[in-house]
Order: sequence, then C-alpha cells, then structure tokens
Amino acid sequence: MSPKIPKTLIIVPAFQEEATIGAVIDSVRDGFPEGDIVVIDDGSSDETGKIATSRGAKVLTLAYNLGIGGAVQTGYKYARDNGYDIAVQVDGDGQHPAIQIREIVAPVVRGEADVVVGSRFLGTGDYRPSIPRGAGIAIFSRVVSFIIKERLTDTTSGFRAVGRRVIEYYCTNYPEDYPEVEVLVMLHKKGFRIMEVPVKMTGRKGGSSSITPMWSVYYMLKVLFAIFVDLLRRPDK
Repeated sequence: MSPKIPKTLIIVPAFQEEATIGAVIDSVRDGFPEGDIVVIDDGSSDETGKIATSRGAKVLTLAYNLGIGGAVQTGYKYARDNGYDIAVQVDGDGQHPAIQIREIVAPVVRGEADVVVGSRFLGTGDYRPSIPRGAGIAIFSRVVSFIIKERLTDTTSGFRAVGRRVIEYYCTNYPEDYPEVEVLVMLHKKGFRIMEVPVKMTGRKGGSSSITPMWSVYYMLKVLFAIFVDLLRRPDK
C-alpha cells in the first residue's frame, strides 16, 4: 500500500500565462487531487490572475514582476505559513505533466530525499532542447555534479518537490534570478539530500520563453558566477 500523502501545496509561478494557466490548474486537479494549488501571479498585465481565480485556485498577486526567484519564494512562504509538509513547483506554461507530480513527491514522502528534481534526461524521455539551451543545461549539470560529488542530469528543471525543512530554508535562502541551478549548490552545502527522478516534459503550450539564444549566454555566465560566489560563502546557520 502506498504511504499517505502529507499536506501538499502545488506552487505555480506565472507571468503572462493567460493562454495556459487554466489548463495547468485543471491538469493538476485531475492528476494530483490531493494537493492544494497556489498561483503566484508575478505582476502579469494580462488575464493570468483572473483566469486562475475563476478556476478556483488560490492566487497571490504581486504588485510588480519580481522574477522567478521572488515569485517561487512567495509560494514557499505561503506553504510555511499554512502548515504544508511538501511543496511542489509546477511551471505555469504547461510543460510539466501533472500526472507525474506523484512520482516526484514519492521519494520525499518515503523519507529518501529532501529535494526531488524531475529530470527530462533520465529514462526514456524524448525532450530535445535547442542547441544553446542544451549546451547550457549540459554545462550546468556537469559543474553542479562536480561540486556536490553526485551525478545530476537536469539542474535547470523547475519541476521539483521539497519537504518541510527545505520549505523553511527557502523562505530565507532563495536566489532571486534564475534560481534552479544555484539553489542546488546551496542545498548541498546545508546537507540536504538531492535526488532526480525521470519525467517526461513537453514543449511550452503557449506564450513565449524569456530566454533567447543571446540571453542564454548571459544567463549561463551569470549563474556560473553566482555558483562560485556561493562556494566562497560560509554556510548559513
């Protein structure tokens, strides 16, 4: 018999996702009905927040765009303040099939990991990124794997589940700008257990990504610099 799922929150950061947010909420309800949903409307000027509200999700509307780090941290603070044991990040663009939430939550429930990352590159996934994006993903994964002495294949994945201790840690320690890669190094330094599980993701269902080929180069250099700065810092107490 599967272990009982603790109180779980699905955090959906969303900026200008009116084309997809309704379907994302519906799919989470169908695929993981045990979870509550909070949408962080990150200063959208379109109908993102209105559509999410009409679907019955809890919506936290930010007065202006904080970026992915600030939006996701807002969700973790909501999880902490409302007594959730597990929090799951699901992108608002429809790339993360909700039916797989159960697979990334399971190792946390069983006490095998503090953080579980859904990897597009394990198992039989057929995800094929663009050449610039794929190069960045490969470099990040090799750098982080070297630092933490553990093989990771998809450090940029935003499809993740964490337990209560990590929820509390994230409320005061979370990178502001493109946090997915950098935070893994921070978690390792604090002694949290990180695990990957295979997932199958699809392409963006609507809207457009903010990361262009030229922006990918800037993003890669900025995140690598942030990682090495983190390595020089003393661990937070």
